[in-house]
Amino acid sequence: MRIEINGTSQEVEADTLDAVLEELGHPRESVATALNGEFVPRGERGDTRLREGDRVEVLAPMKGG
Repeated sequence: MRIEINGTSQEVEADTLDAVLEELGHPRESVATALNGEFVPRGERGDTRLREGDRVEVLAPMKGG
């Protein structure tokens, strides 16, 4: 299915948010996620189903000061 990830349209096989993170090589334990503008807690990613056209944001903490 085609979804938008961080503003870029991508074709993915996975159908849950957690599986998409794994498919795309994102470190699942150290990122924050949102689906269609709504925060998704880490514990709910495996149950969060994706649909064609969904917008996913993956945010990683940055070091610095």
